[in-house]
Amino acid sequence: MTTSEGTVAATAARPHSHGLAPSRVTRADRLASFDLDAFPFPTGREEDWRFTPMRRIERLLHPEDFDEGDAPLALRQLPDGVSVHVVERGDEALGTVLAPTDRAAAVAWDRFESATVVTIAAQAVLDSPVLLDVSALEGTRAQNVVIRAGELCEATVILTHSGGAGAALAQGIEVEAGDGCHLSVVAVHEWDDTTIHTASHRVAIGRDAQVRHIVVTLGGDLVRVNAETDFRGPGGNLEMLGLYFVDAGQHLEHRVFVDHSQPKCYSRVTYKGALQGKDAHSVWIGDCLIREVADGTDTYELNRNLVLTEGAKADSVPNLEIENGEIEGAGHASATGRFDDEQLFYLMSRGIPEVEARRLVVRGFFAELIDQIGVPAVQEHLMAAIEAELARSAQ
Repeated sequence: MTTSEGTVAATAARPHSHGLAPSRVTRADRLASFDLDAFPFPTGREEDWRFTPMRRIERLLHPEDFDEGDAPLALRQLPDGVSVHVVERGDEALGTVLAPTDRAAAVAWDRFESATVVTIAAQAVLDSPVLLDVSALEGTRAQNVVIRAGELCEATVILTHSGGAGAALAQGIEVEAGDGCHLSVVAVHEWDDTTIHTASHRVAIGRDAQVRHIVVTLGGDLVRVNAETDFRGPGGNLEMLGLYFVDAGQHLEHRVFVDHSQPKCYSRVTYKGALQGKDAHSVWIGDCLIREVADGTDTYELNRNLVLTEGAKADSVPNLEIENGEIEGAGHASATGRFDDEQLFYLMSRGIPEVEARRLVVRGFFAELIDQIGVPAVQEHLMAAIEAELARSAQ
């Protein structure tokens, strides 16, 4: 098992980073722009691209290769207190939450023709989630979705992705959580095994807002999700959860950047993944920056990977930069390993067959995280999906 752990509290202002060959470039100086020309085509040697198979993703990095028309987005459930509008490029509702920070995100911004804006009214308390679905994807398409939650509202938005055989999607998702709101945003990826997907999730957290951002990736040939955050007032509370199950030949990549730029904010990042099959590859990059003005910050990030078979590989890189000596605490942990032989022995010694014992260990590995999602329908669906993955590995 490989591990990387660090904990810092009330340190002197200095960069702090652990992990596999961490970046030498501070995230405070990262490029952010809506101009595609600001992002040259990557070679694969850049820090942001060194883990990504460039030949497989390049289809989504050439804007001239895109088909006309946006990727379809279906509205499956719209509770009272929520409105949905489609707006054209240039509308003032767009581009209000950060700017793209890599070429994939910039291409997604450059190529969409119209955007879907989901608005949750101030003080609305939804009795059911907003359900959006991408399932009729064909060709190479772009898509932009804006989720705007008014102050003091309580809401959950679930965006599911499935199908898309042979297709590719460059997606941008802007999330703006108003002051004091409680917002959960869930993105579930269950693509066909031949689908390619890049996504840029840009999340703004208002004063005293509580935001839960959840990413689940169970399908696709190559999926790369880049989630970045922007605290816009003190007292913000951010929880980022991720779950992925990587099969043979799949490349599933998740990148998280938590930018603590306001005082007295709290964040927790927890991602867990399992891998099985030849050339199954997961990548998790967890970046956290605590800026000089962010007094009282409390942050922690965790990544755990369970390698189920030979030939699978997990890369995990947590990075923590601290520019402030007046924080509550900051830390990170990363571990990648195989089954715990003691757990297997314990279960098998009580008459449980080895295959079933392995399934129990994996279910327990994920259950702790799934129980935190807080959306029963999503939790039940994910447990069923994991059971299906485990059944495949037993064949």
